Amino acid sequence: MGSSILEHFRNYSWLKRTFLVIAVCAFLSSSFLFLTPPGAYIREYLAKTVITTQHRDWAWIFVGAERRDQLVLEMQNLTEINSVEKQDLRAVQFNKNRSTESLVKVEDISGQFWKGKKMYVYDPRTIRVVVPAKQGEGERITSMVERTGAVAGVNGGGFNDPDGLGNGFAPIGAIMSGGEILYTDQEGSVPQHIVGFTKEGTLIIGKYTIDELLKLGVTDAVSFYPRVIANGKPLITSGDGGWGRAPRTAVGQKADGTVIFIVIDGRQTHSVGATLKEVQDMFLADGVINAGFLDGGASSEMVYNDELITKPSSRYGERRLPSAFLVFDHPDQVKVKNVWEGLKTIDPGGAYDHPEFLKEQANKKANPPKATATPKSTTSTKPESSTEAGKNGTSNPPSGSDNGTVKPSPSAKPETSPTPSTKPSPSPSTGTGSGTGTGNAGTGSGTGTGSSSPGASTSSKPSPTPTPSTSPNQGQTNTGISAPPPSTTVAPTTKTN
Repeated sequence: MGSSILEHFRNYSWLKRTFLVIAVCAFLSSSFLFLTPPGAYIREYLAKTVITTQHRDWAWIFVGAERRDQLVLEMQNLTEINSVEKQDLRAVQFNKNRSTESLVKVEDISGQFWKGKKMYVYDPRTIRVVVPAKQGEGERITSMVERTGAVAGVNGGGFNDPDGLGNGFAPIGAIMSGGEILYTDQEGSVPQHIVGFTKEGTLIIGKYTIDELLKLGVTDAVSFYPRVIANGKPLITSGDGGWGRAPRTAVGQKADGTVIFIVIDGRQTHSVGATLKEVQDMFLADGVINAGFLDGGASSEMVYNDELITKPSSRYGERRLPSAFLVFDHPDQVKVKNVWEGLKTIDPGGAYDHPEFLKEQANKKANPPKATATPKSTTSTKPESSTEAGKNGTSNPPSGSDNGTVKPSPSAKPETSPTPSTKPSPSPSTGTGSGTGTGNAGTGSGTGTGSSSPGASTSSKPSPTPTPSTSPNQGQTNTGISAPPPSTTVAPTTKTN
């Protein structure tokens, strides 16, 4: 019986045999994924990974739309819970008697599924937030480092990123530098997810209002999340953190004041990406007492000595970004200009004006793929494979797809371009030594607003800034973590990353 089946199979044409093998493999894999407990775990894991990308809606393929929305809400709720506890500023006791060390030290790090870099900064007061040099578009970190003379740097807060092709100039949340609020899309009394430093060098991570940040003496900050270590306690105590594997950028601080930046490559053959818990555990092994994430995904990168030492996952290389944490030999000499001051609308960009994308589309149009010559028909006692192909025809994948994501048309504009109207705010008072701002998040939880109005005052009561309305599928970078919610109320709506 078995030999006759095998002989019958051998008599099939190569095309028919190929389709049969594919059908059997598809049946076995789908049965495993949908009919076994391990398969269900794998499907949820894949769904969580997709949720942290620009294509969150596609997670329904693995778990269905209802379960996808539940996973997003669970991530949002956990992020909100972990952001509530306020930091004990007395926990960091700076070691002023430490022997002279280099300003920074960079190490290679790796795990089973990822590779990356770890950077130690021994004096946190040398860290400053830097923003683009000109209005209208973000700036690559290598350009920021070269322009300012910085020693090193990593990407900072998130931004509105239509189609994953945003221009990097529409931040989400807050941005502060040198004690001044350069950008904020919320009033001073609305809590926001913050990653920043006080003038003494203490890392602040959690949900704070602008007013609270000013009272704490925070001088440099961006917006992002999630928080993973608070006052020495790990916040991910079961599972892997729930956001799958992705490129990551994170920051933590030890009790002696040393700051550690971690950047993990991802979405590539040499490095798939790290989970939140893997990064948390690395921080714990180094004695970190407070830690959280910065923008991730295609924005994750580290620059050292004027060289990009990590490998961003974007096919266009370095991305234009709205903010970065840079390390300086003389941070007090760094002057950061507020490029959002006076703007009433902010165009986040997209496929319609992305230079590399438009060039790529133009090249494809100018050099279309050559048509394959049709072979001449020949007589045969058996049907040719083309006959079998007609019986088993398959549809082609969507054109212009890259790594499973459909490329937007070069003429397509974002569904909802944020047009935040802003009122000029009075110049910051000289009596205030700190400021604040807001940014975006990078993985699969939270709802972020597209862009916001700049120019908030550094007084303890910044003037309210209207927030533009965006569709649920906007307001997030392709970084691995979603934009922080503008308030403590968690909406069940979802958006892409």
